[in-house]
Amino acid sequence: MDNLNQGIAAFLYNLGIEKSNLNWGTRITILAGVLLLAYIITKIFHYLIIPAIHKITAKTKATWDDYLFNGPMLSAICRLIPPIIIYILLPFVFEDMPNILDISRKICLIYLIIVTLRLINAFLNSLYEISNENETLRNRPLKGIYQMIKLVAIGIGIILIISILMNQNAAAILAGLGASAAVLMLIFKDSILGLVAGVQLSANDMLRPGDWITMDKYGANGYVIEVSLTTVKVQNFDKTITTIPPYALVSDSFQNWRGMWQSGSRRIKRSLFFDMNTIRFCTEEETKLFYKKGWLKKSEAEEGQAVNLLAFRNFVMQYLGGHPKINHEFLQMVRQMEPTTEGLPIEIYCFATSTEWPVYESIQAEIFDYLIASIPQFGLKLFQRPSGVDIIESQTEKKR
Repeated sequence: MDNLNQGIAAFLYNLGIEKSNLNWGTRITILAGVLLLAYIITKIFHYLIIPAIHKITAKTKATWDDYLFNGPMLSAICRLIPPIIIYILLPFVFEDMPNILDISRKICLIYLIIVTLRLINAFLNSLYEISNENETLRNRPLKGIYQMIKLVAIGIGIILIISILMNQNAAAILAGLGASAAVLMLIFKDSILGLVAGVQLSANDMLRPGDWITMDKYGANGYVIEVSLTTVKVQNFDKTITTIPPYALVSDSFQNWRGMWQSGSRRIKRSLFFDMNTIRFCTEEETKLFYKKGWLKKSEAEEGQAVNLLAFRNFVMQYLGGHPKINHEFLQMVRQMEPTTEGLPIEIYCFATSTEWPVYESIQAEIFDYLIASIPQFGLKLFQRPSGVDIIESQTEKKR
């Protein structure tokens, strides 16, 4: 710094200007020259160096440098040039005026801190874009971590600005803030909890952007579109947005359907309720017919004690086994549940070959349409609560 000032002083001395005899007109002229120099260097960087960097990054095969040296990042670097040049050259203009020099340097430092914070913000945004391009990091909720780093950087910047204005060491200000740590923790409670929850969600791979989650407590049933420091945004299937605090996903229970998507199959689990008055032994003709179609085994048909509901269960298993839209690598089961006042439930358990909601519902409807239509040939009836029409028809039959 001293060598630079001596060089500038020698240059001005050769022009006939002595450092000790600077008047206000000369000072203003030199200050204007300093500002002009800072402006020229900034424009040179903006119009020559930045385009050169863009050309170099465009020729490389890597994509990370395109994000790291993007427009906002280089513009933020460009803003650092004027305060640095002005801060270096100010002592020569106001060396014999310490008060004005001190105020001017403080202004430069404060401005330098502000543009440095903008540079850090642009750098973190570039890192976030790079992580979104990476297959491993893309599904990690890193946005909250980046937001926390920004908050910490802003907090440090504010402390440095206060220390400059108060002419005190930043460490002394930090020590003073330690006494009010409880108040700060209360103010930034959600941010701190969000940061901890974000780390847990990422470390345990509990949640990724794009996951389908359901959380009845918050009315969430849809896709995660954003995981930030203080909120997790879920776009529900009705296109509404539900926001959930990240720490709620750690402390409470929620359902993540990612495993279903990754398996490529979706479970079908639905019951048919049968009127127990229609469950009976098969007649000899029915036994022969069901055996011929493969709905009864030879041992079951020979015993003469085959039940029509058994034949129906075997028929359903045979139907599912040959259905092209059922994943036969996963469990297939037709089981009898405990009887209820609504009848005897027979549960069909299998997995559709598609995870897409409309296709899945179409497969499920196709299966149960066919099964319901096939029930009468077994002499069975589904249980259904009587409606007003049923009661009227029953009374009419009695009168007849």
